[in-house]
Amino acid sequence: MSTTERPPTGDTSRKKKGKRPDDNTVDGVPPLARLFPLGLQHVLALYAGAVAVPLIVGGALGYSAQDLAFLISADLFIAGIATIVQSVGFWRFGVRLPLMQGVTFAAVGPMIAIGTQHGITAVFGSVIACGLFMILIAPFFAQLLRFFPPIVTGTVILIIGLSLMRVAAGWIMTGSTPEEPGAPPVNIAFAAGTVAFIILIERFGPPALARTSVLLSLVLGTIVALFVPGMVDWSGVAEAGWFAVVTPFHFGLPTFEIASIVSMLIVGIVIMTETTGDMIAVGEIVDKPVTRRQLADGLRADGLGTVLGGIFNTFPYTAFAQNVGLVSLTGVRSRYVATMAGAILVVLGLIPKVSAIVEGVPRAVLGGAGIALFGMVAASGIRTLAKVRFNNRNVLIVAISVGVALLPTVAPTIYDRFPDWFTLIFDSGISAGAIVAILLNLLLNTEEMRREHASDPAIGASDAVRGPAAAALVHPEAEGTGLIPTQLLDTGDQAAARADERPAKDDAGGPARA
Repeated sequence: MSTTERPPTGDTSRKKKGKRPDDNTVDGVPPLARLFPLGLQHVLALYAGAVAVPLIVGGALGYSAQDLAFLISADLFIAGIATIVQSVGFWRFGVRLPLMQGVTFAAVGPMIAIGTQHGITAVFGSVIACGLFMILIAPFFAQLLRFFPPIVTGTVILIIGLSLMRVAAGWIMTGSTPEEPGAPPVNIAFAAGTVAFIILIERFGPPALARTSVLLSLVLGTIVALFVPGMVDWSGVAEAGWFAVVTPFHFGLPTFEIASIVSMLIVGIVIMTETTGDMIAVGEIVDKPVTRRQLADGLRADGLGTVLGGIFNTFPYTAFAQNVGLVSLTGVRSRYVATMAGAILVVLGLIPKVSAIVEGVPRAVLGGAGIALFGMVAASGIRTLAKVRFNNRNVLIVAISVGVALLPTVAPTIYDRFPDWFTLIFDSGISAGAIVAILLNLLLNTEEMRREHASDPAIGASDAVRGPAAAALVHPEAEGTGLIPTQLLDTGDQAAARADERPAKDDAGGPARA
């Protein structure tokens, strides 16, 4: 039975599962009893990354604890509004998919440089200009969708998942010092325990609990951490207020410096590149491919969120890739789950005390959840790449793109001697890998070359180490069915024996002519 068919009259499967098979759609609205925990799960997956940028930027600029708290509240408040706009949509703003919005890490370096030289008001001025720029060029940027066939989108999604593993590792490494490098063993234990919780809930829990496996693992991990001294820090809860209003231009009216604006416009292009990959990824996961119009609407929503960020004392916004992994892991397609998460973020921005409680989730527990979330993003990329016919050229596209993207992950200082504009692009493995994948696909997969190499074997002789047990993945019809049977490669003796048993053939596949 297809997912769109309903069970025949009298079928009891609907009663057993509690919902129709076609309820789990992008536009479906789960009942509130499920909607709230699913939304909260997205908030917890995003929270650490969302508050990291204001902490880093505010700390680098020497702001007080009170000002840092205000930056965090403003960040969460606008992240919630931007998420609601992106998921619900109005007019030509919002991709209308389950995407979460948060402050981008791509802008951290430029914003610290701008703030150090010109002050925080110049940061907010350049952020507003960046948002307006993104809104204006969104329709033109959306025309680039034709440059994202499965070979590119699958590679970019794979890169997103692999690159984000550094974030999970950073959470697990909390507490590491130059004197005592490496993750504390207790952090490793909690990260491994969180992963084990997720697996056990997925394996033994009922479907309703399995869909909230990440949330439950975070809660269980935090409860266990309460019995370990120093793992949970809720000291800020008592100091936090019950209510705080996020006011625009809290630090003063924005100022507009030309050089600062130019550097932030480059950040805007990086943001749009990353968001394009995230929107295409979540579209693949929920089986609703993104159209050019949807892409433009989503990029406009990014720009609008960024403009609001500059007005309300925060920073540029983009889609958060870790939440794309959560969509894949839970299998919940409803965009209104993201809407609920956006509403929760708005509340957290207005109630600092509740925000402080969420902030108390141990970073090691978040790291364990991140392993599962980011791994699911990478697995989604592999699933998309399964649609690709892997000849030598396509193997090369994936290999080089992934290699270039992972360079700053494995060697974070590799581009330190290059100009700021270069490091801004290539320090982000996601944007660097996307650019390389697009350019290589244009170079190696022209129409002429596709016709010329249409009869190439799916795996070329130079692709991998050969052996009697090596297997080649061969598409039955070259491009796109997703059905990939396994064909055992012949050894030299086997091939010779087969050649003796069958008549000779010409290059076209027919009997050889005399």
